[in-house]
Amino acid sequence: MSETLSEKEYKTAREAIMMHVRKVVPYALVVAVFSGLYMFFHIFGEISEDGLNSFQILLSIKAFLGLWLGVRGINQKLFGINPFVFKSHLFPFSLVIIIILLSQFMYL
Repeated sequence: MSETLSEKEYKTAREAIMMHVRKVVPYALVVAVFSGLYMFFHIFGEISEDGLNSFQILLSIKAFLGLWLGVRGINQKLFGINPFVFKSHLFPFSLVIIIILLSQFMYL
């Protein structure tokens, strides 16, 4: 948008979009965290004598990253704790991409 709109139009459009994003994302985050916890506790399965299988390892990594993002987001939204690591959206976005890729590799 910044390439096609003037600076003023860009700021106005961005703020108009962000108003709606700020209303939806916290609820989507809560749904994602709780559905991830459900999946972890109901699909993880038993640990064999040989240890964790590849599905369980990838699910554990995915759960850790998801919980970390969820806790950070909830703390920031509900308690106003601003994270030191999240100076931009690039790091959380990268973690979301990693979580999506892990989801795809879990079933190989």
